[in-house]
Amino acid sequence: MTDASFDTSANNNTHPGEAQFGDYFALLKPRVMSLVVFTALVGLIAAPVSVHPFIAFCAVLFIAVGGGASGALNMWWDADIDAVMKRTTSRPIPSGKVEPREAMALGLALSGFAVIMLGLASNWIAAGLLAFTIFFYAVIYTMWLKRWTPQNIVIGGAAGAFPPMIGWAVATGGVSVESVLMFMLIFMWTPPHFWALALFMKSDYKEAGVPMLTVTHGRKVTRAHILVYTILLAPLAIGTGLTSIGGPIYMTTAVVLNAMFLWGAVKIWRRPEEAAEADKYRVEKSFFGLSLLYLFLHFGAILAEAALRPYGLGGW
Repeated sequence: MTDASFDTSANNNTHPGEAQFGDYFALLKPRVMSLVVFTALVGLIAAPVSVHPFIAFCAVLFIAVGGGASGALNMWWDADIDAVMKRTTSRPIPSGKVEPREAMALGLALSGFAVIMLGLASNWIAAGLLAFTIFFYAVIYTMWLKRWTPQNIVIGGAAGAFPPMIGWAVATGGVSVESVLMFMLIFMWTPPHFWALALFMKSDYKEAGVPMLTVTHGRKVTRAHILVYTILLAPLAIGTGLTSIGGPIYMTTAVVLNAMFLWGAVKIWRRPEEAAEADKYRVEKSFFGLSLLYLFLHFGAILAEAALRPYGLGGW
């Protein structure tokens, strides 16, 4: 831990036997895990090589466990920050339900289990990608980038972008243009998604000492960054529709969603801070909600194209 005083208070407030199964499960960040499962599954199904349903199930399960393991390690290291931020004070460690060392042990154990089992169930390329993903999120992002640079979300976004690439590797045993594009779609989506959140959660990050862009450069600069990344994201998302994982369903979805996302980014960029404060960041919160729908529908469209392809309906 990085804050000794917090460690002491956590240990004083934690009593053996109090933690329930739900508390340990919460360490795995189930909401994030659901995104990991969905995008990994899409990557696996969209791949040109079919996988036995049981192997596919096991592979996605182990990828999910690996994602949960990195979440537990993140909560262990960031317990001091979580204790300060309003939206994270109820997490298992700052609330005193789970001891930091228990979270660390759980994260390490599940990491090893997930990587080994994925390698045995599918192939070691996929397992290696999963191992690197866990390392990237737990060490490079959580322990280094998050507290060091306002570009933490930009670089750290790679950790959340690997699952579809891992799913693709489960099926094919390698990496391709399509899997890289799915990776890039999440990677480029992450900054505007999180910066929109940071616009109306600035005080939390400032109090916790996290150098989010809103804290280090102000909200006006953050608004401009959201617009720039959204502009860069649009051609990438639409261009993905021209590859083997695309098709009319995906292309229609991408064009409509990116037009909406671009318009939302322009509105955020043009907003004076006084207007945002007056309506309690209504536009920013709406953009954040749209960003969640944006990613789900893009990958949902890829999934639909793959599901319809055997019937001659999906793809170009």
